[in-house]
This record gives sequence, structure tokens and C-alpha cells, in this order.
Amino acid sequence: MSKSHPGITDLNLLRVFLAISDLRSLTAAGERLGLTQPAVSHALRRLRALFDDPLFVRTPTGMVPTDAALRLHAPLTQAFGIINVAVQQIARFDPATAQRVFRVSMSDMSEFYFLPPLLSMLDRSARGIRLEIANVSVDSVSSAMRSGEIDLALGYVPGLDTGCVSKTLFVDEHVCVVRAGHPLRKQKPTKEDLANLRYVYASTNATGHRMVEQWLEELNLRRDIVLRLPHFVVAPEIVQHTDLAMIFPRSIAQRFNRNKAFRILPLPFALPPIEIQVHSHSQFSADPGIAWLLDAIYDMFHQPAVSAETAGPVLR
Repeated sequence: MSKSHPGITDLNLLRVFLAISDLRSLTAAGERLGLTQPAVSHALRRLRALFDDPLFVRTPTGMVPTDAALRLHAPLTQAFGIINVAVQQIARFDPATAQRVFRVSMSDMSEFYFLPPLLSMLDRSARGIRLEIANVSVDSVSSAMRSGEIDLALGYVPGLDTGCVSKTLFVDEHVCVVRAGHPLRKQKPTKEDLANLRYVYASTNATGHRMVEQWLEELNLRRDIVLRLPHFVVAPEIVQHTDLAMIFPRSIAQRFNRNKAFRILPLPFALPPIEIQVHSHSQFSADPGIAWLLDAIYDMFHQPAVSAETAGPVLR
């Protein structure tokens, strides 16, 4: 970086730089920014000419930053943070009149639990607000919130960066669900009882649910799985009309058991609790719209801590 440059007028170039730096992929950077890969490649060529440095070197594992790119990342991230705060401080937000799209990351199970009541509230009091739901992988949530690709994340999202801010909504647990007239009449089944049942296994992109499946395997709870589904939406309907069982988050089970068509049974062993949280990024803490949506979600879904016997709502 030996050349002297009077300044950079196209901040979009620097957004491309930060996206490539975060994601180490031109394709992923383009998807984040809504650009084609040729457009990202063109921007990278301009950046290389601007800084007189390759900035990123293509390798089998992705685009690896040069020393110059590594030195640029922190000050550019800080600069965009200052710009964001400056814009947010003079912005006004009235949910009754605002016209805005919020992007929120959540799993399919979180969609089932959170979206119906959330959309009902928006329909009553914030009709100009739109939501776009994204399923961002756990290891990309931090960078996606930092870049503004998503505004909030909902659910169980472990391992976030220090710049992320999380507020706990509730602690969830998994339970066994059978139909109301199921032959197993025990209120507290044993491990042997569960092993003798036949199951529906519903796949989901919820991180917490996948972890529970791993824990059950480590406990050597062998299940006779009759049906494997690529999604969970139809699973309750199947369980309601058969003697099959399923293991689901309590929060989800309670939501689809409003008509008391099922029995929700505790598991006969302790599993690690799963915290369901709403996550934001400190870089956008002054954004009044994000602050409003975060507070609205917290007010709607926060549940005080309860004892293990009465523990309610596990999602993402």
C-alpha cells in the first residue's frame, strides 16, 4: 500500500471489502450485499487498484486476506460503526406510521413459535412494518448482524461475538409427545418406556433441537423411528392419529396442543437447558427501529425463570 490516495467516495467498495473479509467468499459476499459475483469481482479489482495490494488471495479454503487487508479490517469496521451511530442518532421511528423492512434470523421452529403472535401485533399496531425471515447459519449470525445483513436473531444461537447483545426470553426443554389416548398411561415414563415406543423423527434447522438429538444418542436412548421427515410441521398431525411418539421442544408442543389432543410427558433424564434469546449487535444499538422491535419481542415472549418441575418453553 505504497500509493497515496486523497480519499474514497464510494463507500460501497468498502462494504464489499468487509463482506469478503467476513465471509472469505466472493459468492457469499455477493449474496449478503445483493450483488452478482461479477459485480463483486469488479469491486475487488477496484479495491486492489486503490490500495495497490491483492487484499485477498484465492485458496482451496476460500479468499485469504493479505497483511494489508488484515490491517484495514479493524479501522474500516470502526469507521462504519461511527457512520451507523451518527445516522441512527438523528433517525426517528414511530411504529404506527413507519414504513420499514426488518430482517430477522430464526429457525423453522422459531418461526412456528414466534411469528403468529408477532405478526398479529404488527397487524394491529404497526401495519407499515414488514418482516423478512432468514435462516442464517450459527457461525455467520455475528457477522451478518454486524454488517446489517440481519437486524435481529431469535432462538438458541451459541458462540456469538462480543459485539452481540443477547436478552433471554425463556429457558426451554425437550419432552415426549403422544396422542391423548395413547396406550402409555404413565405421567412420568421411564427410559425403558421411551425405548419401547415407536417414533416420528422430524428434521429441523433449529440448533438446540439438533443438540438434543446428539445428547439422546450419547445417553444410548435407542428409538424405533418409523418415519423420518425433512420438516416438522406435519409431525403433530401424524402423532395425533397414530400411536407414534415424538420428542419436541416443550414450547412447540404446548403451542400445537391448545386443543388438548396430546399428552406432554417429561423425559426421565436431565438434559442441559437451552436458552432462547433475542440477539442484536451493539453497532446498531442506537437504531430506534431495531430497539423498538427488540423491546416488542422481549415484552411479548419473556418468561420469568421457573423451577424444573414447571419449566416451560426449547426452540432454536
